[in-house]
Amino acid sequence: MHVLGLCGSLRRDSLNRRLLAAAARSLPDGVTLEPSDHVAALPLFDEDLEVEPLPEAVSRFHAAVLATDAILVASPEYNGSLTGPLKNALDWASRPGGDAVLQGTPLAVVGASPSRFGAAWAQAETRRIADRIGARVVPLELAVANAPDAFTAAGDLRDPDLAGATAPAHRCPGGSGERAHQRG
Repeated sequence: MHVLGLCGSLRRDSLNRRLLAAAARSLPDGVTLEPSDHVAALPLFDEDLEVEPLPEAVSRFHAAVLATDAILVASPEYNGSLTGPLKNALDWASRPGGDAVLQGTPLAVVGASPSRFGAAWAQAETRRIADRIGARVVPLELAVANAPDAFTAAGDLRDPDLAGATAPAHRCPGGSGERAHQRG
């Protein structure tokens, strides 16, 4: 099973990039997580750009979403909601209208934040938007609070309960065959 990792933070050493890396190391045999830079590469969503050919970054993002078995989103919380770059990526993933590339894709959301809430509101918003688009949202939450202190020097989560729950996307049934069937 192949999981595409999307980070809602553009910062090179973000806590959520660390969370994706920790998730990648915790996956069982046969499951891989590919951290992606697609979120940072996308132009701002604009229907005027939805003409063939699509911008190259959008075409690569669409291809990556269609080729994966599941998506794991890791995102901080900005002003009580998801980040602008992540919302932009979800907008592009909702296209083309009526046949979103995200449709039927298993998707899990996790988040790390310096706050005591661990980006919980951003996770809820991201799940709501992904569900509206048609993703198969995993109904689990992993909120890593006080995140600057939550990681070991090696980059793993200190709390064993959190460490065991870092990659819920692989628990969602539906490899590529089942997903393809759902897409039609």
